[in-house]
Amino acid sequence: MATKVSLEGKRVVLVPYMADHVPKYHHWMQDSALLQATGSEPLSLEQEYEMQISWTRDPNKRTFIVLDKDFIKGELAHGEPHVQAMTGDVNIYMNDADDPKVAEVEIMIAEPRSRGKGLGKESVLMMMAYAVKNLEIHKFTAKIGDSNTASLSLFRKLGFEESSYSSIFKEVTLEYMVTNLRRAELLKLLDEVITHTHWLDNQSDSLLTGETIA
Repeated sequence: MATKVSLEGKRVVLVPYMADHVPKYHHWMQDSALLQATGSEPLSLEQEYEMQISWTRDPNKRTFIVLDKDFIKGELAHGEPHVQAMTGDVNIYMNDADDPKVAEVEIMIAEPRSRGKGLGKESVLMMMAYAVKNLEIHKFTAKIGDSNTASLSLFRKLGFEESSYSSIFKEVTLEYMVTNLRRAELLKLLDEVITHTHWLDNQSDSLLTGETIA
């Protein structure tokens, strides 16, 4: 069995990317504006299912589906996909061969009804705090298209600073160094986040048992 974690904040819940999420995620990624903003290529539904498996099994990636708590119907059942509340995703990639403690972070709020509510900011901070505590990440990067003003504004407000610009890809690279002060601030943020651990019989599905740990 595999262990999966979800993180419950004030406005969002970050849950593992499950097979049940794939059809809606695939629907989002038919939007040309989202494809451009995320630098993604369109995939078939079958390819999207394959990607979901790949993401959940890759030790150098962590991906969460963002749930908007305003749209969770009934009780919040941890380990369930709550597809009706899906609003986006947040990911980190540890793809620096020279330093595995560097992570690239990405955020997408795909549902228009959930934009402008601060969900992107909360999701990124929760992901960063999780990565600092559990993966000992000491630097975060973000690569953002220069036309994606909303994401550039978000990351700069979080303290990311521009480190380079690619005129070929029209992409800005931002960096966030985890100083001792920033580490303490991120870990303090986790005091207000509830971590839920689920025991799964595969990489992304089938809740068997669950327990809540504050």
